[in-house]
Amino acid sequence: MSFPAFIDVNAAIRLKSVDFPDADELFALVDANREHLRSWLPWLDVNQSAADTRQYIERSKQAAADGVGWNLLVLHQSRLCGTIGFNWIDPANRACELGYWLAAEATGNGLISRSLHTLVELAFSDLELNRINLSVATGNLPSRAVAERLGFQQEGISRQAEWLYDHYVDLVRYALLRQNWQPG
Repeated sequence: MSFPAFIDVNAAIRLKSVDFPDADELFALVDANREHLRSWLPWLDVNQSAADTRQYIERSKQAAADGVGWNLLVLHQSRLCGTIGFNWIDPANRACELGYWLAAEATGNGLISRSLHTLVELAFSDLELNRINLSVATGNLPSRAVAERLGFQQEGISRQAEWLYDHYVDLVRYALLRQNWQPG
């Protein structure tokens, strides 16, 4: 399985496969948004330098080469504003899990909704997957709204499923099946 270097979502939004030249800019964006991201993302304490970001990119590139994951940068008018991607892909079961985050100043503009829509289309058409999973903290209402707007169905809540620095959070498990997808 090979993935394209770029995906144009629309005239203003482009998704770009993560690559080593992006490490410094991506780390700077994470670092500048650390407090904003800390509310819902558990990995900030292991991302303390551009070298840590390069290790993430190395793992991402290996997952893409193996066909078991794919991480992309979200660019809005050519400016980096977050990431989105396939946290994992299970080719045998034709399933995946999507994940995403945006810098604080980029939220509320539909960037994730449009980008996620594009990846759902790609997952069902090009990758021929049957099931897409999303896991969202119960209190993360904006991310839950994105999933629900796109037709993801809540399948349950996993109690205390993720350690978030000093406490556990419950995760809402969403899924979208190919047969329920309304393209367009």
